[in-house]
Amino acid sequence: MRILPFLALLFLLGACQPAAESRGTGAPVEFHLQTAAGPLDGPAADGQVRLIFFGYTNCPDLSPTALATGAQALNGLTPAERERVRLVLVTVDPERDTPTTLQGYTAFFHPLLLGASATPAQTAALAKALGTGFEKQAPRPDGSYFVDHSGSSYLLDGSGRLAATLPAGASPQEMVAAIRSLL
Repeated sequence: MRILPFLALLFLLGACQPAAESRGTGAPVEFHLQTAAGPLDGPAADGQVRLIFFGYTNCPDLSPTALATGAQALNGLTPAERERVRLVLVTVDPERDTPTTLQGYTAFFHPLLLGASATPAQTAALAKALGTGFEKQAPRPDGSYFVDHSGSSYLLDGSGRLAATLPAGASPQEMVAAIRSLL
């Protein structure tokens, strides 16, 4: 029953998240991730808006739901707007999720969705910088395991600052509105 306290924490974190309209005023969020296409670093030197979600390919519910919603949001943008936005899945399970595995998984949702990994320490540092966390659960008898993580998405402006936290359950239209406010 270790999951119940963690779920309560996630609920409280979600309840305390800033509204999608909030603007980042802090320092740019630094990160170094690896995708199948090469490195993805922050802050965005290219000025792109980034919508970051923490999850993993073996997640049974939060990750596929959030990625499907993010893909719908991307489809709600014009082609010119999509060129200025990157939706990024940062794995919380780098032991199983290689950049190649992530590429195949994310392509199922949207061709512009990037799957990225880093060392466990780098992933934890990025999660902390964005005000979230994750926890690997003890393996089950068959060796499989789950990783508890938030269902929120984190919107970074073109300077790499956290501009908004979109809670789990945010609609594609809410995501589009938050993204457009930064373009």
